[in-house]
Amino acid sequence: MSLEREETAPIVVIGAGIVGVCTALYLLREGRRVVLLDRGEPGEGTSFGNGSIITEEAVVPVQTPGVVWKVPKMLVDPLGPLAIRWQYLPRLAPWLIQFIAASSPHRVEEISIALRALLRGATAAYDPLVKAAGIEDMIRRSGWISVYETDAGFRSYQPLLDLQRRRGVNLEVLQAAELRQLEPALAPIFKYGVFYPDVSYTVDNLRFVQELAAAFVSLGGELRREAVSGFERADGKVNAVITDHGQTACSAVVVAAGAWSKALTAMLGCRPPLDTERGYHLTLPDPGISPRLPVYSTERGFVCTPLEKGLRIAGTVELGGLEKAPDWRRAEVLFKNASRWYPRLDRRGETKWMGYRPSMPDSLPVIGRAPHHSNAYLAFGHGHCGLSLGARTGQLIADMIAGRDSGIDMAPYRADRF
Repeated sequence: MSLEREETAPIVVIGAGIVGVCTALYLLREGRRVVLLDRGEPGEGTSFGNGSIITEEAVVPVQTPGVVWKVPKMLVDPLGPLAIRWQYLPRLAPWLIQFIAASSPHRVEEISIALRALLRGATAAYDPLVKAAGIEDMIRRSGWISVYETDAGFRSYQPLLDLQRRRGVNLEVLQAAELRQLEPALAPIFKYGVFYPDVSYTVDNLRFVQELAAAFVSLGGELRREAVSGFERADGKVNAVITDHGQTACSAVVVAAGAWSKALTAMLGCRPPLDTERGYHLTLPDPGISPRLPVYSTERGFVCTPLEKGLRIAGTVELGGLEKAPDWRRAEVLFKNASRWYPRLDRRGETKWMGYRPSMPDSLPVIGRAPHHSNAYLAFGHGHCGLSLGARTGQLIADMIAGRDSGIDMAPYRADRF
């Protein structure tokens, strides 16, 4: 690629979910020419159906000490909060081994520190983007509550609350009466709650991504619906992105395609152990209740979020890859659990969904330069923190491409850390 072509060619961002759209916006703010590619419409992938939470307190990884003893139950209980599909186990085994290895107390502490470094300022990172899009009102800074139905459940979570306290997470333990006062819509079945004031949510996660994508276009970005099939490479650089519509020359490329990033990074000679956590949701358009704020259960692994389109009931983890059909019994478990909290829920007109959280076995995303290409960058594997870290990741990638110090150690997020 000639110097003139390199200077005029755009940065190509692959993936129009929340991470890709925010990255494209932050690069556009740098005065760069940016082309955003996706085989579907903005927000149609994982961003379509998440729990809508933007949190800075998620410093506890999915894998915690003792998780190895839970694996047998994951295999025999297909409807549990964390389940593994037997048919997928042979393919999942390498990922699962690394998942278990990352659950030692020492590694959990290190991972928690790295998560905190990313999450600090996650909400503020959205401020310039939502202001430019004119959608400041789409983020509600309400906080959220984690609830516990049993003394045993609350006691079992104490080490992880201590972990959050060591990371400086702002939290308040609530007794039953205080919990009822904060969220009267809940049934009186809980022994304890934990209130996290520094948590926000968006009133419509799909529209949120769509509005940001529209702002990207209105500010001069180029959005194309194209499926990426490869790269043109030479001398340690990516010169062009190949799609079903032809080639687009690039000065740099960012892979932010969520769970579908694995195949793309393999084309770049990089094979991080990315897999997918299949998550489910139900959305009830007229649930018959009006919660004040999102409520989450660590015991049952799901969240209820009040959206402008109704009540979102989302959660669970099913390790089963990208190809198996949904197990809609898991959605029924979500409704059953939510009905304990909010009796007489009205599910008429409900919609259900299953999506793919792009997940690394150590609960840390991949954010950084691709190992073998000086102008290729990776931004995926955010697991349960995709919406939380969308804008933050965009900031960090923009810093890297501009050659700026991001202010945090980026080594924990390298693609080749395994």
